[in-house]
Amino acid sequence: MQITLRFLKRFSLTTLLLLFVYSCADTSGTAYKAESSGNLNSLNVVITNELWQDSIGEQIRSIFAADALGLPQQEPKYALNQIPPQAFNGFARRNRTFLKIEQSEQTGHQILLDSFAKPQTGIIVAGPDSESIIAELENNALKFLNVFEKTELKEKRRRMRKSPKPVDVLEKSLGISMLFPSAYRYAKQEEDFFWMRKDIKNGTMELLAYEVPLSSIEKNDDVIANIIKMRDSIGEKYIPGPSEDTHMITEEAYAPYLFETEIDGKFAYEIKGTWEVKGFFMAGPFVTYAIKDAENDRYVILEGFVFKPSSSKRLQMFEIEAILKSAEFVD
Repeated sequence: MQITLRFLKRFSLTTLLLLFVYSCADTSGTAYKAESSGNLNSLNVVITNELWQDSIGEQIRSIFAADALGLPQQEPKYALNQIPPQAFNGFARRNRTFLKIEQSEQTGHQILLDSFAKPQTGIIVAGPDSESIIAELENNALKFLNVFEKTELKEKRRRMRKSPKPVDVLEKSLGISMLFPSAYRYAKQEEDFFWMRKDIKNGTMELLAYEVPLSSIEKNDDVIANIIKMRDSIGEKYIPGPSEDTHMITEEAYAPYLFETEIDGKFAYEIKGTWEVKGFFMAGPFVTYAIKDAENDRYVILEGFVFKPSSSKRLQMFEIEAILKSAEFVD
């Protein structure tokens, strides 16, 4: 009887362990994936040393390490880290984004999600020779950039959600909601104008939110001139410089970049350029989104700019873009 009880106890324990292991297993048949890692806007490129130093490598660098638009100095879109295929294992596979070049009889590409870690986005580009691989990269450059940008924006917002700033005042006054970290503080609040600021080493990061009538931007066909005039009027009214009779304006030497996009399903203009303080030696990059809200006869203006002299500003501007593009209209 004692032997039977011992056997039943051992059998029950073994059964429970087996059931526990089975319940924890991935029923889809895929193995457990570790959490991805890597700095924001950092891209692993899996390619042989020979191809990296040849024309394929040059094409990759021209796409993914091209200068980010709107910055006062040259800074690449992505920091590239080349990895030989034989070294692409273990921890090297856990980077959040990777681009892999392979030899294949057929030319094409494949987008992979969560292959070796989670979350993770990978792109494999293959072809029988250098010419076909270069053509595949060139023909799909914008698509590949958009895929990686969405991944990085999603990751940045995941981090910001850990400690978000309350946006009740924005919702009540402007009817919009945005996700931004609690490290920002409200530097100025008026009925229809809000200025949020975050202190960083050797500088600041700034966010603006306000509204203007549709006619401010659509009064004629010169959209970029109308937006510059609008920005400069806001700068004169709300953004003073460090001394009397100085204020923020759009840099006059170079015309800003103008794009069309969507935010929360609404048409928007995206403007990237350089701001400066009129009458004072201060400048930096800015990005402005003019979101058309035809139902309310207005454009909602969301803007961010950075002051960080003699330093890289790419990551700070990326944070600002992640914040502004998170905007949603609320009732």
